[in-house]
Amino acid sequence: MDSFGSSSSNGSGSPHMATGEFMDKLKTQLAMAYAEQFLETVRGNCFEKCITKPGTSLSGSESSCVSRCMDRYIEATGIISKALFSSMR
Repeated sequence: MDSFGSSSSNGSGSPHMATGEFMDKLKTQLAMAYAEQFLETVRGNCFEKCITKPGTSLSGSESSCVSRCMDRYIEATGIISKALFSSMR
């Protein structure tokens, strides 16, 4: 069993996975971890900014504030990512 929780074989009967397969799984795991951390950060920041009196439900203005806040974070991250990756070329 590998560190990702499943047994793997590279076709030769060896329990070790191929380097490419390992890298693909690693990239997937890192992307998932990044996405979870990003959403947690956005939720926390937007909650702090938009929810002044926590209760059992959101008011209309709180809901629209959270939605706009998350949209801005996602848009800004996209712009930064594009700029970063275009400068790496």
